[in-house]
Order: sequence, then C-alpha cells, then structure tokens
Amino acid sequence: MPLSDIIAAAVLSGNRNFEGRIHALVRANYLASPPLVVAYALAGTVYIDFETEPIGKGKDGTDVYFKDIWPSNEEIAEVEQSSVLPDMFRSTYEAITQGNPMWNQLSVPKADRFPWDPSSTYIHDPPFFKDITPTPPGPCSIENAYCLLKFGDSITTDHISPAGSIPRDSPAGKYLLERGVQPKDFNSYGSRRGNDEVMARGTFANIRIVNRLLNGEVGPKTIHVPTNEKLFVFDAAMVSSSPSYVSTNILFSIILRQKRHSIRLVSQLS
Repeated sequence: MPLSDIIAAAVLSGNRNFEGRIHALVRANYLASPPLVVAYALAGTVYIDFETEPIGKGKDGTDVYFKDIWPSNEEIAEVEQSSVLPDMFRSTYEAITQGNPMWNQLSVPKADRFPWDPSSTYIHDPPFFKDITPTPPGPCSIENAYCLLKFGDSITTDHISPAGSIPRDSPAGKYLLERGVQPKDFNSYGSRRGNDEVMARGTFANIRIVNRLLNGEVGPKTIHVPTNEKLFVFDAAMVSSSPSYVSTNILFSIILRQKRHSIRLVSQLS
C-alpha cells in the first residue's frame, strides 16, 4: 500500500475533529467521551466493534470486552460523592478575583490606551480601523475577477483559519523567522490570533486543504493568475495586490461549494 493511501486516525474527547487538528499528519479524527477514548487507546484501532470484539486480554489470557471495563452508574455516583466536593468549588471561587502570584507580579503600564509593542509577534496593532471614514464608500462593481481558490465540500473553519502548528516554510513561519523567532518558539496559529500579520499569512494555510485549481494536489497553495505560478495563498494574494495589478482593477474571488449551494466570497484589493 502506498504511504499516501494510509490514513492515520485519532479519537479525542475535545470539541473539534477537523483533519490535521490533533497532528498535521492525522487526517481522521473522531469525537468521543473520555472513557471511549481510553477504550480505543487500549484497543489500538478504530476498526473494532466493542459489542462483539475484545479490546485486549487479561492477566490470565482471557478476552476483555468493553462491557467488562465500563463503570456502572452506581460506581460513577460513588466516585462523584467521594471526589467532587463542595469545598473544591468554594475555595476556588472565593479567591477567583485575587489572581495568582505569577499573574499579580506582571508589570502593567499605566496608560489610558493599550501601549502597542511594535516588536511583539503575539499582539499587533491591527490596521482594520485605520483611515476609516464615518461614511462607508459604498458598493463597487466587480470586474475581471480572477479565482484565487476553488473548493468543494467539507471546507471547515479550520481550513480557512487553522489553529494548529506553524510550518517553518510557510508565509507565517517566514514572517516569524524574519523577526528572530526560532521554530521551537513558533507555538501555533491559535496562540498568535492577536497578531493580524500572522493570521493573514495563516488564512487558508491548512496543510490538508484541497484547492481544485491544483488538480488534486493537497496543500495551502494556489495558481496565481495570470502568471500560472504556484504560490502559497497569501503570497499569491500579495503579488496580485501590488500597484500594477490594482491599477487594472483586478479582484479575487474564492468559490466554495457546500452541498447544492454555491457561495462566492469576493475580496476587493485595495
């Protein structure tokens, strides 16, 4: 079997099961309760029927089934009564506004407005409200729009704006390297959501994204029009937002197809 045909699977008790969310190379993620996560871990596979197949063997060599390890309602209630105590919540909430020593020792500058640090790679002053006017400019015509991305079904928010690790060779990774951040300190897109420069470079940067302009190739790239050069999505958008392209009023559109509906998201370059 070719390595490209192997699909690694994970079972987790979180609230997201996007492909690549647990690990960049894990394509299939399934949500389950914590006890089920343990059961699948013991079995070592997702190809199992817990009703009829054993998850392992006991010390005496006999088969152990899921029903043998699943706790009864009485056992669960007993653990709750002995372990989930009112004092746990009372002691926590009584001091919830007092912070903790590490938090309280943080240096906080006194100012009417937040003092943006231009060297910070975590929190950046966003440009969204700069040069904004009280009166919106109004709608404009869309002419000569080129397709930046074309998607089929199963596009999730994690494909559009991933929360996972930042690859070294990605636009976001290069941005951090240029500012002296080493790969071991990249952290994740999710942890750097306060920096619009990182997140803009991370838009459509999911390594499992499938752009139909690439004819089946998987990854966060696209075909730049009109040069036909294959680029990272961010790089292609930036090339096309240069003055020479803006002067020709080029607009880019992102086409997504979900079930029977077609949604066109258009972004005007300015």
